[in-house]
Formats: sequence, C-alpha cells, structure tokens
Amino acid sequence: QVQLVETGGGLVQPGESLRLSCTVSGGSIRGSGVMAWYRQAPGQERELVAFITRDGINTHYLDSVKGRFTISRDNDKNTVYLQMNSLKPEDTAVYYCNRYVAPYPWGQGTQVTVSS
Repeated sequence: QVQLVETGGGLVQPGESLRLSCTVSGGSIRGSGVMAWYRQAPGQERELVAFITRDGINTHYLDSVKGRFTISRDNDKNTVYLQMNSLKPEDTAVYYCNRYVAPYPWGQGTQVTVSS
C-alpha cells in the first residue's frame, strides 16, 4: 500500500522560507503521474496549492502562492518538494501531498505556521 510522508514544516516568521518534502513508499511517483501539494487551514477545506506533471516540466500554482512557491519532484528518489519563500501568515496550514488524479490514502501532513 502506498504511504505518503510529508516533512519539513515548522514555525517561521513572515518572510522566511521552508522546504517541504513528500516521500512516497510502496509505489513509484514516476508511475503516479501528476503529483500535487495541498493545504488545509483550521476550519477550512483542503485546497490545491500546486501540481507538477510526471516529467516535471509543467506546473500549476494557486494564485496566492505564485512567485513564492516552487514545486519540484525527483522521480528517482520518489520525492516531491515544495519550496516556500516569502511566507505569509495566511500560508499557515497543514500541508499534504498526493497524486492529483485518484489520490492515495492521505498522509498526516506537515504543519506550517507563519507568525511573528
């Protein structure tokens, strides 16, 4: 069974950066196609933050993170990344990764808190 493990979250001040990682075990992200990062803030629904195609060439971002976040993947390492720069308090959420189509069972996510 595929398992997703997200790491790299933490408490940072506005303007700082974090790099999230999502390691997939029990399956291959190369065979998973489009991979995505999502986030869920308290009391809100989960939203799509970014996705990346299998070959890593095409990406898509939520408007509010464009120019600040960068999604990437290393198919050989079975890992998807989310580089987050210029973080804002409104980026505070639990961040998850998953396959964009036909999601796997969700992992526990990683908490990102942006606060001064």
